[in-house]
Amino acid sequence: MKTRVLIVDDSAVMRGLLTDLIKSAPGMEVVGGAPDAASAREMIKALNPDVLTLDVNMPGMGGLEFLLRLMRLRPMPVVMVSGFTQAGSETTLKALELGAVDFIGKPRSDGPRSIEIYAEELVDKLRTARSARLRRPSAIPAAGTSLTGATQATAAAKPLATGPMVRLGSVNKIIFLGASTGGTEAIKEFLLGVPGGCPPILIVQHMPEAFTASFAKRLDSLCAPQVIEAQGNEKIETGKVYIAPGHSHMVIRKAASGYVTELQATPPVNRHRPSVDVLFASAAALIGRQAVGVILTGMGKDGAQGLLKMRQAGARTFGQDEASCVVYGMPREAFLVGAVEEQYALDSIARPVLNAALR
Repeated sequence: MKTRVLIVDDSAVMRGLLTDLIKSAPGMEVVGGAPDAASAREMIKALNPDVLTLDVNMPGMGGLEFLLRLMRLRPMPVVMVSGFTQAGSETTLKALELGAVDFIGKPRSDGPRSIEIYAEELVDKLRTARSARLRRPSAIPAAGTSLTGATQATAAAKPLATGPMVRLGSVNKIIFLGASTGGTEAIKEFLLGVPGGCPPILIVQHMPEAFTASFAKRLDSLCAPQVIEAQGNEKIETGKVYIAPGHSHMVIRKAASGYVTELQATPPVNRHRPSVDVLFASAAALIGRQAVGVILTGMGKDGAQGLLKMRQAGARTFGQDEASCVVYGMPREAFLVGAVEEQYALDSIARPVLNAALR
């Protein structure tokens, strides 16, 4: 059965390009293209697509407002299509809070191979979105509330994690975490369960480089620990969370003062840079049983072999369970190869991870 896609974009050129890229893939069908929200609403009713691509910025009713109404009235899988700008990245993160399954940047004309790679990624995301578990949006404001106001109110109320605050005199164990599709919201929920004095946490989320700084800033405004986008050579300290930038792999390195982050612009692994496998493998090789590994929702298999190396090196390892994943891909692959020691639902995984890191 073909995956039926409706493209919503105000640019006729972009609608045409996305149509060509999608329909050329086996098992994919473009059922229509809508230039605005009003047309999209009617096409959804008439054509009943399996998945929607949605432009972030549109005239009239914008992409966020349309997504908000869609998720209230007719929830369906949505992949946001965003420009590589700071404003575009911030809007995309809000869209993921509102229930979009995934996002992708707009295609660039960097040569035929670039378009070919983009097409593969786009089609993978659309196929995955169709079968993804639609989660309850975490940021649907009440009717009549502006999206901007609701977001600002959420950010202003930076909560402290429940449970006793953890104060460590020195770094004992370090938490390493990886995620992909559905991961932006999963990571946020995980960190909301973490106190300000937590063990250091290093995170790889599959995300383009234009988005990771906004992602880190957003998490920092909401979560008790300090969250930063890693720049390389930061000392790994208690109470801090380090997000891998979208342009480089992130690993851990021994330094005179302890451990530091290191960024590597080496080739992609499992088609990803940053790669979860690269981060996990460095943890296994350098600190072994002093590491704790966590793999959350995501498509593909990145992280499975790295987490297995961590477990074989004596680290405690945890995976998100199938029922709470948007996409049970990466955690499933890790579980099948024996890399996952224990599985938990997303809303309960933070506590056992912290307990393991403090022993």
